Amino acid sequence: MLFGARGTVGLSARPRAAVSGGTGGTLRRVVGAFGEVLITAGLLLLLFVAWQLWWTDVTANREQAGTIASLEQDFGDVQHGGLAGPEPVATLKKIPLGEAFAIVRIPRFGADFARPVIEGSDRGVLKKGVGHYPGTAMPGQVGNFAVSGHRTTYGRPFHNIDRLRKGDVIVVETKANFVVYAVDRHVLVRPWQVEVIAPVPQHPGATPTAAMMTMTSCHPKYSATQRYVTFSHLVKVIPRSDGLPASFMAVPAGAVA
Repeated sequence: MLFGARGTVGLSARPRAAVSGGTGGTLRRVVGAFGEVLITAGLLLLLFVAWQLWWTDVTANREQAGTIASLEQDFGDVQHGGLAGPEPVATLKKIPLGEAFAIVRIPRFGADFARPVIEGSDRGVLKKGVGHYPGTAMPGQVGNFAVSGHRTTYGRPFHNIDRLRKGDVIVVETKANFVVYAVDRHVLVRPWQVEVIAPVPQHPGATPTAAMMTMTSCHPKYSATQRYVTFSHLVKVIPRSDGLPASFMAVPAGAVA
């Protein structure tokens, strides 16, 4: 009986242990596999973020530097006979979407800051530089020369747009002229408040009598809930043949890179 009892206990206990162990093992394997999936997903997410925040800057900066070099070479062909005054109105209609036509330089962002200005404002264009809103004025023209740029990723040309101060110089270099603007003010708006790029900023339907420049970018950084907008006014149009005075490119105190 003792043997039989012990045997019975043993026989009845072993199947229970086997069943319990089998279920627990399966659960552990499922949990382990799920954990591995989460870890892999986390690593992929980190790689994607790194690509978005770092690698796109690397590739975009390289591409934009190449575009600027090409523009400078093209602009350099105009050594004499530069036109004092804004680009002809007809020029606007001749610029195809996606084509670079100017260089923007902002001393507040550092002595070496330069970004190409490209016709268009869609995502594809903004990956290549600063986008010019089609239909707005050209550099130096009466009206609103309106542009947009990323604050993060793809070279982030307007990363420090919020650091611009009243009076800061913005130089837009074209094949004919150096067009110099000075910063006036900033506003924060919602993405649908497109009146900021009207011919008279924030006054849709009004007839422009002055040359303005408007820069737009996402706000806050790493978000797109608002738009950070900077308004500037035309200071001077300088023919390329005259050269750009060094005073306009002086880096102000507290400049940011």
